[in-house]
Amino acid sequence: MNLLKAAASVSAMTLLSRITGFVRDTLLAIFFGAGLSMDAFVVAFRIPNLLRRLFAEGAFSQAFVPVLGEYRTRQGDEATRVLAGKVLGALALVLFIATLAGVIAAPVVVWLSAAGFAKDADKFALTVLMLRVCFPYILFISLVSFCSGILNTYGAFKAPAFTPVLLNVSFIACALWLAPHMERPIVAVAWAVFIGGVVQLAFQVPFLKRVGMLTRPRLDLRDEGVRRILRLMAPAALGVSVAQVSLLINTQIASQLETGSVSWLYYADRLMEFPSALLGVALGTVILPSLVRHHAAADTGAYSRLLDWGLRLTLLLALPAAVALGLIAVPLISTLFWHGEFLQHDVMMTRSALIAYAAGLAGIILVKILAPGFYARQNIRTPVRVAIVTLVVTQILNAVFVAGFKLGAAGLALAISGGACFNAAWLFWLMRRAGTYVPEPGWGEFLLKLGVALYLMGGALWYSMGSEASWFEISAGARAAKLAAVIVAGVAAYFGSLWLMGLRPSHFSRHE
Repeated sequence: MNLLKAAASVSAMTLLSRITGFVRDTLLAIFFGAGLSMDAFVVAFRIPNLLRRLFAEGAFSQAFVPVLGEYRTRQGDEATRVLAGKVLGALALVLFIATLAGVIAAPVVVWLSAAGFAKDADKFALTVLMLRVCFPYILFISLVSFCSGILNTYGAFKAPAFTPVLLNVSFIACALWLAPHMERPIVAVAWAVFIGGVVQLAFQVPFLKRVGMLTRPRLDLRDEGVRRILRLMAPAALGVSVAQVSLLINTQIASQLETGSVSWLYYADRLMEFPSALLGVALGTVILPSLVRHHAAADTGAYSRLLDWGLRLTLLLALPAAVALGLIAVPLISTLFWHGEFLQHDVMMTRSALIAYAAGLAGIILVKILAPGFYARQNIRTPVRVAIVTLVVTQILNAVFVAGFKLGAAGLALAISGGACFNAAWLFWLMRRAGTYVPEPGWGEFLLKLGVALYLMGGALWYSMGSEASWFEISAGARAAKLAAVIVAGVAAYFGSLWLMGLRPSHFSRHE
């Protein structure tokens, strides 16, 4: 399997997801802007979304995929299928209980997440209502993650990568056709979350059948494989929950700031997640099963070389994305979101948050490559310890940037960026100290070429975009055309200069 080609396929599907996601967010900006209703939805959706990252993409995936891959390598497909059925039974039971508890305790959950909303009874009640509609999403999407883990283990990357598109389609359909018929139009968007979860789960089933892994749930908590996964999930849940606690604290702080702060962070986060998902998620998804195989085969050399490949490819693509987000923040935000209820003030406030996020983008993506280097060896405790310290560092930075320098929502984003860079640096140092990763020759020359290419790209973007104020003086169509030209200029400058310096796509081709 060509890992570069596999990563490109996942990225292509992820790109489609992000494009439909931007259509979704543009509609939300037009219809709901950055006021009371949108703040309420962001908090309501963020809670099950955080649990999704905890149960689905977080602790469960980190524990499930390495053990599943080991079973397939050492015991064969039939043992793997049996294990999957037993894991499904345990997972479904836990998720049902968690979903029921979340729906019942919605007022308490909202108060714990955004206590500032309690000052406005209507805003608080609306958030509780939408949370109760959204909460079952955690059940559906966690089962989707279970299916995706199996498909990725069997090299079927495209279907899981495409699945998020269906949630965006649900958002778009409900915003356009259901919202006008609702007493509170924003509630239609909460129902889009529920519907999207059901559709995503149904979509995965035929692909599981195709790889011969469609299995019935079996409840057997005493099975050794299930118990191993549960043991691995405990520290993994702690590690992932630390990151989610940090996000919840940020939401709590943002709810105390001026109205719109939660929404500004949401829109900036959506733009930041575009390269984060396109690069970090795609590479992390593709690299983890291969790392598991190398670990199971005790091939430390191949393990280290694969990590080296992942790190170089990450820097090659993440650094220009970070520079671009910081430099052309106003062109991006004004073109995508400056419509309807989303005002020019919202553009500038979102710009500040996006620039702050861009400062830590490389760190955010590197963590998605470095952490699998520990997960593949079923060493989850080390990333957990790093995550706990990162939480403390992030909150110290929150105090400095928000309370000290009064940076508002941008200060919260900057604290997350600082924490992510700290996290990535420490994971890298631990990996080097343990000898798990030994850099391949040529890093000095590679970084020098990247530095030159980034400088030339930055100049091309800065010159071609003009002044930020000029983007508010032209029509929406002209902004879109000009943004496309600016992006083309930046891409040409970056990859053109790398080509002239001798860097070729074939240098990053890797077969596993």
